[in-house]
Amino acid sequence: MSQEKLHATNHYLYYPDEENIPPYLAYGFRPIFLLLAPYMILSMLLWILAFSGVIPFFSDDILVWHVYEMTFGILTAGALAFLTTGLPELFPGMVPFVGKRLKYIVLLWVAGRVSFWFIDFTGVFVAASLNLAMLGWIIYFAKDTVFDKLQRHASLGYALAVLFGLEAWFFAIQASLIEGDAMAVLKLSIGAVVVLILLALRRVNMEAINELLEDKGIDAVYISRPPLTNFAIFAVALFSLGEYFFPNNSTTGWLALAAGAALLAITNDYNVKDGFILNQPYVLYLGSIYLFLALGYAFIGWDILTAQGVHANHLRHLITAGGIGLSYLMVMLIIGWIHTGRHLTSNLATHAMVLSIIFAVLCRVGIVWFEAHAMVLYALSALFWCTAFGLYIKQFMPFLLAPRADGVKG
Repeated sequence: MSQEKLHATNHYLYYPDEENIPPYLAYGFRPIFLLLAPYMILSMLLWILAFSGVIPFFSDDILVWHVYEMTFGILTAGALAFLTTGLPELFPGMVPFVGKRLKYIVLLWVAGRVSFWFIDFTGVFVAASLNLAMLGWIIYFAKDTVFDKLQRHASLGYALAVLFGLEAWFFAIQASLIEGDAMAVLKLSIGAVVVLILLALRRVNMEAINELLEDKGIDAVYISRPPLTNFAIFAVALFSLGEYFFPNNSTTGWLALAAGAALLAITNDYNVKDGFILNQPYVLYLGSIYLFLALGYAFIGWDILTAQGVHANHLRHLITAGGIGLSYLMVMLIIGWIHTGRHLTSNLATHAMVLSIIFAVLCRVGIVWFEAHAMVLYALSALFWCTAFGLYIKQFMPFLLAPRADGVKG
């Protein structure tokens, strides 16, 4: 295999015969990343204007809908990109999803976002139908993971099914079909998203870090140990259920601390016996995801035990903007390099993207301790968040709009 085609893998042998596929529809991640990075910026600006009262918002429950969109609206884009890119690798022989079929699914995601922001005109039922259809299609696409006899990746499909149920539950409450606490359902959903991300990160770490070590000639092998991830998933799920049924109970606080410890333990995987890899930027990037998730649960536990959860909504941004936000950025970076036919690269731009997310989270969470400067910290947090994805646009738009650098389809 030539150096130029180092990142070409077997699934490209099954690339569809459709003619005249433009580069931006040549693989699942391309149109999503082209839209998701600008949407991360646009949505943040819209939320700032809505929260400050500059533009009217369709509901008095602005915080509930903000959590919904940043949880499910972004999730469906990330899941679509990850699965349409990754499943053909995990299941050789699976035909990549490209071209016209890909375009229609991406338009469904766009329609879901439009229906959300114009829900005053479209109504809850239209928004629910479009957004549930989007997640339902993703589950259908991932059905091979569930029906696989070896059940190697079935957990991804099961996690998506749980999220579908939670999203349907949320919309049923918002449409007044049933009674319930919509915010409590969204907090459960955040826990389910964390579980899905932990399952995905095991696969991302294994591919990205080992490919990086091979590229750099480092004689070491990274192994993501299932017991560490599985225990963290169990701890996160237990806390999420505890928070739903017994919010601000001291037991729930201890469960949050346990989840934080379990998440932090996953970073032991980076201590490989055949070499030292903690000086590699992508190891630090990926490790930061676990660190922010761990800090988020730990601080929420501390807050429940010491202040009855008064600051939990602020501290939860360590999980959402920090852990989940960084995980989306890392998938966009890793896939953006490798699946456009390039070597996994770190540079000043990638450092700045990661640091911008970190600064955004620290500013947002800092409101707990510097409440008098809340407006300044809100503004700085939004600025750093937009900077991260603005830098992504500058670095990767040319790659996403052009054919693979190594000449391979996709």
